[in-house]
Amino acid sequence: MRVLVLGGGGFVGRRIVQALAASGRVTPVAALRRTRQDDAGMAFDALDPVALGKALDGVDGVVNCVTGGARTIRRGAQVLARAAGERRIVHLSSMAVYGSATGPVDEQAPLKGDIGAYGVAKIAAEATLAPCNSVMLRPGCVAGPGGRLWTARVAQLLSSGRIGDLGKAGAGCSNLIDVEDLAQAVLCALFLPAPGVFNLALPGAPTWNDYFAMFARALDVPCPTIAPWRLAVETLMMAVPLKLGEKLGLPLPPPLARSQVRLWAQDIRMDMVSADTHLRLDWTPMAETIARSAAWVRPALRAGTALPAERQGE
Repeated sequence: MRVLVLGGGGFVGRRIVQALAASGRVTPVAALRRTRQDDAGMAFDALDPVALGKALDGVDGVVNCVTGGARTIRRGAQVLARAAGERRIVHLSSMAVYGSATGPVDEQAPLKGDIGAYGVAKIAAEATLAPCNSVMLRPGCVAGPGGRLWTARVAQLLSSGRIGDLGKAGAGCSNLIDVEDLAQAVLCALFLPAPGVFNLALPGAPTWNDYFAMFARALDVPCPTIAPWRLAVETLMMAVPLKLGEKLGLPLPPPLARSQVRLWAQDIRMDMVSADTHLRLDWTPMAETIARSAAWVRPALRAGTALPAERQGE
């Protein structure tokens, strides 16, 4: 089986390409938006219908893990739906489609675009690809070596004492998933006999407070109690200038976005019955994910250098 991996140069895409190649059942072709010297794959714009059509020639399936702004997510799904034909599509959606939902959430829960443009765009992409031969994967927060948001940035925030025990503000379920488990889920989805939709998160995932405490211990840094007013200052006064500095490449601390803080308090728990029944994954224990992540970030933290985190999808 020959499979095109859109976004094959990013954090998730690279692991998917590696997992497909290691399976012995799939020949992956990484599709990149930009190339580096160590990249192996073709570079083209996945939003270009002509370029995508040519890339799909001789391909049996396609994995869509390209990310970006709302327009990119919507447009990418539209172009892919028209070009893919009967090929199996494995589309990486997100738990963001559930919006502000709380409590146990299975795949039949209403989709709520009430917490931002990203979730709205993911809902629209799913609707566009639903009539196709598609499997929708809705991962939670993807962690592991190479990850920027839930690994590198969390490590930076912990090492600088900006997060720790957040009390009620960190009591939400993390819905974390190891990037290697996500890659294996993609492999399984390519061979499912019928389309479907699957939540993906570690069963029994820890709360954010517990994740921060476990990660801090692995990094050998303190995990202080953070007062609510400190989070308010971070998100209301510091986030915008720090985000601007990040975009400009200035050597400033990472921003703490309001969306992150909101998620840490949201007690949404992804139901994994369907994934366990149909995908039959061997879930990576959280302790193992944290150990691998800590081993990856620790040298850079000790040296005071930037962490070489990869973009989610390229």
